[in-house]
Amino acid sequence: MKKEILEKLKAKLEKEKENLEKELKSFAKKNPKLKGDWNTKYPEFNRGVGSQGLEDAADEVEEYLNLLPIEANLELRLQLVNSAFEKMKKGKYGRCEKCKKQMSLERLKAYPEAQFCIKCKK
Repeated sequence: MKKEILEKLKAKLEKEKENLEKELKSFAKKNPKLKGDWNTKYPEFNRGVGSQGLEDAADEVEEYLNLLPIEANLELRLQLVNSAFEKMKKGKYGRCEKCKKQMSLERLKAYPEAQFCIKCKK
């Protein structure tokens, strides 16, 4: 793969990583004990004067439960991006993890963190 193309794909991955981390930081924090793991922050709604007590608590639980699958999805996507960076460092970027063939440039441009070629993805 040409160095120029690889640099463009790397820049796209860096931007994706930045966006994923920004989105995760808006409702989660990094787990200092486990690399690559994020923990959803438990939302605490305003409990000042006029709070509804049980209704607010129920809303907090609902919000938390809604954020958990979002965090898991973003975390997985971030892991794929980081894996793509590791493959670049090792000179193995762009190879399908199943059939080991070079993925098409179109595939990598559309989804630079791809693990599998189109044929093996199915």
